[in-house]
Amino acid sequence: MFETFGFETLTAPQAALFLGLALGLIFGVLAEVTGFCFRRAVAGPAETRRPALGVWMAALAAAIIGTQGAVAAGLISFDGHRFLSPELPVLAILAGGLMFGAGMALTRGCIGRLTVLSGTGNLRAALVLVIVAIMAHATLKGVLAPLRTGLGEVTLPVGAWGLAALPGGALVWALILATGAAALACCSGAPRGKLTLAVLLGLLVPAGWVGTGFVLLDAFDPIALESLSFTAPVADALFWSVAATAVAPGFGVGLIGGVLAGALAASLVAGRFRWQSFEGPSQTGRYLAGAALMGVGGVLAGGCTIGAGLAGLPTLGLSAFLALGTIALGARATEAALSAPSRDGSSAPSPTRPQRQGA
Repeated sequence: MFETFGFETLTAPQAALFLGLALGLIFGVLAEVTGFCFRRAVAGPAETRRPALGVWMAALAAAIIGTQGAVAAGLISFDGHRFLSPELPVLAILAGGLMFGAGMALTRGCIGRLTVLSGTGNLRAALVLVIVAIMAHATLKGVLAPLRTGLGEVTLPVGAWGLAALPGGALVWALILATGAAALACCSGAPRGKLTLAVLLGLLVPAGWVGTGFVLLDAFDPIALESLSFTAPVADALFWSVAATAVAPGFGVGLIGGVLAGALAASLVAGRFRWQSFEGPSQTGRYLAGAALMGVGGVLAGGCTIGAGLAGLPTLGLSAFLALGTIALGARATEAALSAPSRDGSSAPSPTRPQRQGA
């Protein structure tokens, strides 16, 4: 299909870089303006939790409808995709999800949110991204790879199980999920303007799937079917930055660069850009620990709150639901532990001070 769109000077892998850059720019702007953050929706301050959940659900509803609409139109297919694998790596997903959720609570943001914050001058988020990238790369191809392969060998045979295999089929269950998500969004109390922007953000998910799986489909020079995700892309971006002459940039590198640039532009225009750093050694240690947990956990779980959540749930695969559920559980449990009273009766310092930045 790629050659029929008139591309003459770019190959499909080269064009994927620009697709990722374009989607990243839009995501960076929309996520910065809306404060898009899954951590805040499940484990943030009580007064911001419902509006944040509403924004996230509005994006999810749009992502589900757009993605399954593309599947129904025959533009893309998830047959053989890891989200619908007949062998579910249940132990890796459970362990990775809990680790990622704990790290997300410690750093006060998932990888996607921290990428956005890095573009707005948040040096804490920027350092976390570097550590996440190192740990993710170590888990994918480095010293922690045996841990990944060992846990991944513990699987549960689920065959073709998934929401699409249930009575009614994929479209019916997509409508049910999207309607439920939209209802939660409308009842959340989030500003209508932010909900509208969140819908546009959610539509970037099917744009990514269709872009890589249909527009750039080239049988002679194939690329992976992918959409918005941050765990592997931050690792790819770091590796490319230190070995650019040996490694060609792809969709993920463009996505990360675009998000940083989009968030920077949006924060500068709105006057929200400001340099921020750590308050002390204890905070630094907590963030570094959280970054390590997210880097390893994101790989084991098969994605972050964006890759396995916002982009994964619309595939209707069981692994995405399991991953996002355990991430939420890990975040809530860690937040509860951080907020529990100490032995002297005082409350432990909470990493979730009410503020817009979120990290």
